Amino acid sequence: MENSKSFFWSQGIIIALLALASSLSLGLMMPINPKASEVKSDISINSNNELRRIETTQRIEQLKLAMLGTWQQQAKAKGLAYNVPERFQGVTIAEAKLSQGQKVIALTFDDGPWPTSTANVLDILKKNNIKATFFVVGQMLKNHPDLGVRIVTEGHVIANHTWTHRYHFMNPQVAAYEVESTSDLIFQTTGVKTTLFRPPGGMMNNGVAAYARNQKYTIVMWSADSVDYSNPALPRLISNVTRASKPGGIVLLHDGGGNRSRTVQALPQIISHFKKQGYSFVTVPELLEMQNKDQKLMTAKKQ
Repeated sequence: MENSKSFFWSQGIIIALLALASSLSLGLMMPINPKASEVKSDISINSNNELRRIETTQRIEQLKLAMLGTWQQQAKAKGLAYNVPERFQGVTIAEAKLSQGQKVIALTFDDGPWPTSTANVLDILKKNNIKATFFVVGQMLKNHPDLGVRIVTEGHVIANHTWTHRYHFMNPQVAAYEVESTSDLIFQTTGVKTTLFRPPGGMMNNGVAAYARNQKYTIVMWSADSVDYSNPALPRLISNVTRASKPGGIVLLHDGGGNRSRTVQALPQIISHFKKQGYSFVTVPELLEMQNKDQKLMTAKKQ
């Protein structure tokens, strides 16, 4: 990286010197014309500014690629994983059953990473110190790996939502590709090994959910659907979430799959509602761990 920086700076200096030398040569060779000289000076300044802008953009892109590569190597070496209690492996869940009455809720986002909207969602969550669960589409993660890395580095959970987000029936080979290619890319990009899966559209009978269950993935559904994919009016979107939610619930929202500006607009109000009701926000693995501990306590009391 240091060598490339030196290269770009040296190249810029050489070009700038050549431009300066050319300007001086022309100035000596041509008759003095104040207005013409001003025009040429402006052109020269604009050209240099544009050149510097291009070089800066190139350096930033190279730095981003280098940082992404470093993160991927470190994360894969660490082998990050979300521990799901054994009782939930190969099981379908839509909410947590909590006997202790803990007012917790899990926000989940599907179909990303998506340009702009995923970043906006992450900004809102960060501002409110909330961790959520993102079910990503493999193709989208391939196109926007930096957003996948940001999801993980900011403490959120990243999970599997198939490679192409298709609804049609899939034979075992196609289903395996849809699930495993996405899990492999999540690991390659973020270093995370996930066993959380959500079938597109919540479809359980097209082959992909059955494959994931047989591979001991936890099938994560939801208890409150924002229906934001149909782009409802803002009050309806918020109401869809708040009226159906209860302690231990899982909320379905979307950060991808289309224009999600309305979801971004609604999110702060949804968060505010739950906070006023005394809720805390957890990730899906945290929710499952809470239920697991709760059930262990109940079993111990019965013995």
